[in-house]
Amino acid sequence: MKNFNICIDIDGTITDAYYWLDLCNEYFNTNVNEKEITEYYIHKVIGVEERDYDEFYEKNKLKLHSEQKLREDAKFVISKLSLIHNIYFVTARDKSLTMLTHAYLRKNEIPYDDLFVLGSHYKVDKATELNCSLFIEDNYDNAIQLSKAGFKVLLMDTNYNRKPLNENITRVYNWVEIYGIIIELFLQSIAM
Repeated sequence: MKNFNICIDIDGTITDAYYWLDLCNEYFNTNVNEKEITEYYIHKVIGVEERDYDEFYEKNKLKLHSEQKLREDAKFVISKLSLIHNIYFVTARDKSLTMLTHAYLRKNEIPYDDLFVLGSHYKVDKATELNCSLFIEDNYDNAIQLSKAGFKVLLMDTNYNRKPLNENITRVYNWVEIYGIIIELFLQSIAM
C-alpha cells in the first residue's frame, strides 16, 4: 500500500514555467521577457485579445506541449516519491491533449499512477475524489481554491504567482525542496 496521494499539475510545475514564451514572442512579434510575466493569463502578458491568443494556442499546442523542458530535479524527485506514494497528474490542459500528455510523461520517463486531463482549471472535485494528501501547483488561483477546500498546497514559485498565501499554501522554489517537505510530512504522519 502506498502512503500519500500526491496530485501534481504539469505546465509550469514539472515543466519550465515559461515554455511558451519564445514561440509566443515570435508569433505576436513581441519582446516579452520572463521578468515581465507577472500575470498567469498569457494574453494579458503579451497584450493581445484573448481570442488572438486562443488562435495562436490552437495552432501551436501540440508543439508547445511536446517540447517543454522539465524543471530541474522534477523527474528524479517524482521517481523517488512514486516508490512509496501515489502520483496523480491533474492538469487543466484541454482534453484533446490527453494522449500527447501520456506520451510526454512516458518519453520523459516520469512515473505516475494516473493522469487526469480536466479541460478546466477547477481541480477541487478531482482532488477530493483522489483523496489528495498534497497538491503541487503553480497557478495562484488554483492554489487558493484548493487550499480553501482544505487541501495542503505546495506552490511552485514563478513570477506570475507572487501574491499573499494562506496557511494551507507553502511557496516552494525547486523540486529538491518539495522532496524535503514531503519526506518531513510523511515522517510526521507515521510518528502519530
